[in-house]
Amino acid sequence: MSDASSPETVPLPATPVGTPAPAPLPPAQVSLAEAVREIEQHVAGAGWDGPVRVFALVNARSAITADPALVSQLPPEVVAAAGADPHHLVSVEQEGLDAATDVESLLAGISWPPSVDGAAIVLERVILPPSAEAGVPEDPQEALAHLAQHPDREDVRLAVGVLRDGPGWCAVRTKSHDADTDVAFGPTLVPGLLDALSATFED
Repeated sequence: MSDASSPETVPLPATPVGTPAPAPLPPAQVSLAEAVREIEQHVAGAGWDGPVRVFALVNARSAITADPALVSQLPPEVVAAAGADPHHLVSVEQEGLDAATDVESLLAGISWPPSVDGAAIVLERVILPPSAEAGVPEDPQEALAHLAQHPDREDVRLAVGVLRDGPGWCAVRTKSHDADTDVAFGPTLVPGLLDALSATFED
C-alpha cells in the first residue's frame, strides 16, 4: 500500500471494458492505407480548390523484378521499402485524362493494364446538413451558387484507394479542420466512390 505522499495512479483503459479490439488489417490493405495517406497529404500540400486527381498504384517489388533498371530510377527509400515489404505500393499520377462532365463518367472511361495493382482518386466535395437541402434550387448553376454561398457548407477532400483484388481505404479531410492529424481514415468511409473506383478494374 502506498502512503499519502506518493499516491498510486491507475491509467484508464484506452477503450471501454468489454470492447473487442479491432481485427488487424491484412498486410496488403495496410500498404494501401499508407499509400492513400501519402497521396492525400501530397494533394493537401497544393491547397484547396484543386482538380480531380487519379493515381495508378503499382506493387514496387513486382515492378522492380520485372524491370531491374527501375532501381536506379526510383528514390532510394522506395527501393528500400520494396525490399522490406512485398506489398509496398508506388503511386503514379495519371496525366491527360479525358474530359468528363462528372466523376462517374471520368472513372467509366478508365481501364488499367495488368501491371497496375490498384488505383486512387482524390476530389473535393461540398456537403450541407440535411436541414439545408430543402432550399437547394433545381437549376444546376443556381444550385452551385447556392452551395458556394451557404453559411453551413463544409468543404471536404476525399481520397479513396482500392486494390485490384478488392480491399479499399479512404481518407476524409475537412477544410475547417485542415491538419494531417485531423484526417479521418477507414475502409468504407466513402462507399459509392469505392465502388466506382473498383469498377475500373472490371473486364
